Order: sequence, then structure tokens, then C-alpha cells
Amino acid sequence: MWFWLSLIALLCWSGSDLFSKIGCRDEDDRLSHLKMVMAVGVVMGLHAAFEIFVGGTEISFSIILTYLPVSLLYIGSMTLGYLGLRYIELSVSSPICNSSGALVAVMTLVFLGGEDYSPLAIFAVLLVCVGAIGLGVVDATEDPELRAARQAEGNRKYAKSFLALALPVAYCLLDAAGTFADNRVLETLDEGSANVAYELTFLFAAVVCFVYVVLIRRDRLIPKKEAPKYLGAVCETAGQFAYIYAIADTEHLAMSAPIISSYCAASVLWSRLFLKEKLSWKHYAMIALVVIGIAIMGVFDV
Repeated sequence: MWFWLSLIALLCWSGSDLFSKIGCRDEDDRLSHLKMVMAVGVVMGLHAAFEIFVGGTEISFSIILTYLPVSLLYIGSMTLGYLGLRYIELSVSSPICNSSGALVAVMTLVFLGGEDYSPLAIFAVLLVCVGAIGLGVVDATEDPELRAARQAEGNRKYAKSFLALALPVAYCLLDAAGTFADNRVLETLDEGSANVAYELTFLFAAVVCFVYVVLIRRDRLIPKKEAPKYLGAVCETAGQFAYIYAIADTEHLAMSAPIISSYCAASVLWSRLFLKEKLSWKHYAMIALVVIGIAIMGVFDV
């Protein structure tokens, strides 16, 4: 089951990447990342209410506090990720951000040991990790002429800057720490309760952002511009629901984490199809490694 949940998270979060990019790429909107946090918080809050009042999920202030460090790591990383989308292409940002799964796999094997994994399983993990990291390396070292051609086709121009790369890297580090801590905390918490705690914390973050953006800064929320953010929020919430159950399977964390993080491969494809960001053969080579690794993991578990 962990394998299919991981794939659902992969597809939903790649969709979230696409819509979040569309919603946050306006250079003139300096608060777009906070508006994205508002959208995600609203949708997650609605889902939390459904889980509590319809699904009967147990939740308490104690559970929220127990899960709070993990929630803050995730929310912090996502906010930085949304901010970074204003300065860099999705096909560059997503692979760098989602190399976090590779870090989680390494942390799991180093600190918890890999004696329970067969050589084939470890090989599959390495393929996914190499593919995810490789996508980031390919984009970071891309030929300037090819980058210019891709930006021209997508009708968007981004200047190379330290901030543009630093934000996705910061996301990667915070998200990896959150994922590793998440698996440890879920040994003491029910997955459904932990997910609701996270969603309620995100709702609180959305309220704080609303107060700052709308009441303090007096910024307007234009429905046409906000719609992609809410589509991204729906994808994000669905992906989170699948993710929380996928990584709760401790025995397969070293495989589920890199599968989920490899949603950057799908994000790169969506960026080419819908945002017109051009890819090179090196991008496709790295994507192929990720797909092969995922396929091996699925067959291995069967």
C-alpha cells in the first residue's frame, strides 16, 4: 500500500507545483507567497474539519503541540518554496527542492541502518536519488544559451541570483528535516490525528497571513489571480493526505521518501507542457533514472 500512496502523493504534489507556480510567478505581487499560504491553509482547514466532524479523527491541543515542530518545518519550507517560485523556473526549483527525499534516504540508512534492505532495493533508492539530485545539477549547470532559449519560449525571464538558488536549497534542508522527524513522531501519534494537527497549524498560519496581507498591508485578493493558488492548495492537501500514510510505514521509509520527492520529475514535465519551459536531453535522462527506480521499487515490494 505504501507504494500506491507514494505515487498518489507524487502526482498530487506535482500538480500543486504547477498551480503554485502559476499563482506565485507575478513579479509585481510581492505578497504572492503569503497568499499561497492562505490558500493552502483554508483548504487544509476545511479538510481538517471534515476529518474531525465526519471522519471522527481524534484531535487535541496535546496532539497539535506534539506535532508542532514537524508542522513548523513543513510550513516554513513551503513558504520559502512559494517565495522562490517568483525568482526561478519551476523546472529548476522543483528538482532542487525535492532532493530532500534523497537526504531523507541517506539519513535513514546512516542512522537506522540498511540491513533490512536487499541490494536491489538499495539500488532502486540510489537510482531515484541520483535522478532527483541530477535534475538539480543539470539545471544549475545548464548552458546559458539553452537557458535563454527556454525562457524565451516560456515568455518569462529570470536573472541568476544567489537568492533564486538559496530559497530552494533552504526548502530542501527544512523539508528533509521535517520528513525525518515526521517518521519518528508518527511512531507515537495516529497518522490521521497527526495530519489534522498539521492542517490546523497551517490554518492558523493562513489566518496570520490574512491579517498581515489584507488587514495590515491592505492588499487586494483578486479572484482570477487567486484561483490557481486554490487549485494548487487542493492538490497539496490531497498529496499530504496520501503522504502522511505512506511515510508512516517505517519499514519502507528509505524507499517511499525518494519516490515522493521525485514528483519533481513530473513537475519538470508539466513545466514543459504547460509553462513552455524547454528541457534538454540531460533533463530527460535524469527523469528516466527516477522512473526506472520507481518501477523497481514497485515490483520489489510485490
